[in-house]
Amino acid sequence: MSGDQVNYGKVNQINTRTNRVDINDLMSRVRDDEKKQKKENIVFFSLIASVIVITGIIASL
Repeated sequence: MSGDQVNYGKVNQINTRTNRVDINDLMSRVRDDEKKQKKENIVFFSLIASVIVITGIIASL
């Protein structure tokens, strides 16, 4: 596979019938979006918590 790019995350298949929707594809997109939002929330709340802790440490000195 030298020079070939392989994408294991998402496989896009072109269907000859354009009026059908693959429910598995839609569900995988929803799961990916939920994972992304969860990671963003964890980063945001950990940032807020660290700011509160640092402020508390500085105020106690």
